[in-house]
Amino acid sequence: MTAPGDAVRRAVAAVIDPELRRPLGELDMIRGVAVTGTRARVEVALTIVGCPASDRIERDVRAAAAAVPGIDEVEVALGVMTPAERSALTERLRAGRPARAMPFGPDSLTRVVAVTSGKGGVGKSTLTANLAVALAARGLAVGLIDADLHGFSIPALLGLVGDDGRPPQPTRIDDLMLPPVAYGVKTISIGMFLPRDSPAASGAVAWRGPMLHRTVNQFLTDVFFGDLDILLLDMPPGTGDVAISVGQLLPHADVLVVTTPQAAASDVAVRSGVVARQTGQRVVGVVENMAALTLPDGSRLDLFGSGGGDAVAAALSTDAETVPLLGSVPLSPALRAGGDAGRPVVASDPDDPAAQEITRIAAVLAATPRGLAGRSLPVAPR
Repeated sequence: MTAPGDAVRRAVAAVIDPELRRPLGELDMIRGVAVTGTRARVEVALTIVGCPASDRIERDVRAAAAAVPGIDEVEVALGVMTPAERSALTERLRAGRPARAMPFGPDSLTRVVAVTSGKGGVGKSTLTANLAVALAARGLAVGLIDADLHGFSIPALLGLVGDDGRPPQPTRIDDLMLPPVAYGVKTISIGMFLPRDSPAASGAVAWRGPMLHRTVNQFLTDVFFGDLDILLLDMPPGTGDVAISVGQLLPHADVLVVTTPQAAASDVAVRSGVVARQTGQRVVGVVENMAALTLPDGSRLDLFGSGGGDAVAAALSTDAETVPLLGSVPLSPALRAGGDAGRPVVASDPDDPAAQEITRIAAVLAATPRGLAGRSLPVAPR
């Protein structure tokens, strides 16, 4: 027969840390468990002082212990890890990788997809945020980097804002930064780092090439995403400094090109795919946003024309590689309203036509084979 203390320890050790996304027992955060009669006392070591997840951890630990048969009362005592314990934790999280090493190289098991567009205003960020949520809903471990440093919008689109309307700052464990999580998506954005008491906090980032490159590199090296199935990058429009930096840092990444149906957008969208391909990246598909809207009487409203997605896919296809049109997302008031409210439409209104199309595109993207260029394969000549 299992002792009550052992049963409680197993139950609380299985509680998942909401930031690190790993069991507390695996993270050595359970310091002690004592059971006296029907009363259990659990001691938990938080990673840092003022841990933003402390309330949730305490609540989840209390619920897990109370669910053990025979336990009627639970006391949870919260403490903080010592510097030595934190150092051991960060080493374990790095899994042998040196500090500030880029974990998304060609040999990484994480698929990297950069979402690009030729110009702004095509709904690229809204589409990226919803794709990330749809992929996470499929059970994938998803990370999202808001690489549009001058026009960051991902935190607001995912509802990652506090009472003051600003994004939360990442939790730091020594030199590791833990990205905030929304809808199962681990997210990082420059908006989380801007000073709270300066005009820059409102979104004005006046940086040139070297600072932009350094920031993208830090997002890739200093932020602890853990084990990801897929990492999305919301790229700035065009083919400027960030596009070149990402091409240098992630030449093995896949690229998804977003356009609208009109020629003014589709002609420019081709350029982002061409530049990505010049850095060695693979264009895996095109998504047409703001496509025809079906009205209540069954007629279709082509507000921005038609054919732009097909035109971009055809222009980017070559004799050696066909670039498919992965889907056309129709104009949708729910999609727009969800973005304004920080509730992605794929989660808040999954029956909306735009949500259904984005969910379908996410399924196609998840099933698309990865490129093997630059990756070392586990084979040897005989």
